[in-house]
Amino acid sequence: HAQCAPEKQWYQRRVRGEEAEEETNTVLVKEEDRLAAVIDEIDRDVHIVPRGSYVKTATGKIVTNRSFEGLKNLDCVKLSSYFHFKVTPSTDKINLLAKATLDPSIDFLEHIEHDLPKGCWSLHQERGSGLVVLKSLLWLGYNFYHVPGTRKFGSAYFGTGEKNIDLPFML
Repeated sequence: HAQCAPEKQWYQRRVRGEEAEEETNTVLVKEEDRLAAVIDEIDRDVHIVPRGSYVKTATGKIVTNRSFEGLKNLDCVKLSSYFHFKVTPSTDKINLLAKATLDPSIDFLEHIEHDLPKGCWSLHQERGSGLVVLKSLLWLGYNFYHVPGTRKFGSAYFGTGEKNIDLPFML
């Protein structure tokens, strides 16, 4: 029978003021807990869906939109057609004129066009198939795809688990 490798453990030191030598707290974080926290952060930062793919019911429940037929070819190349898959706490980032054109049943999520720093998304459309691919420059390795005119969309992350904190200086 096979033996399992010992758990990797990560340490974080917290130091308080001048009493650093006397009072040092060490927090033990297991690898699976660290990995779960990184996955959650990636999910909160970059998990996106096309506009209209989910709806908010009158009771506030978020469900898959059964009448979603995909984005049109003209809309699929606009960042405003994609949303973070998290409910936005407010619409403060949106100006009054834009708020007037919003549909509260499908525009309850946060647009990725408002993400900071500007330019943190790379959008490409293939010529033959029309497939749209969005890549996050903040979390290198996150890819989203959508086939315009169809219900097909999804995403995957194949990266190192390191946020590109140098991105504002690179743009």
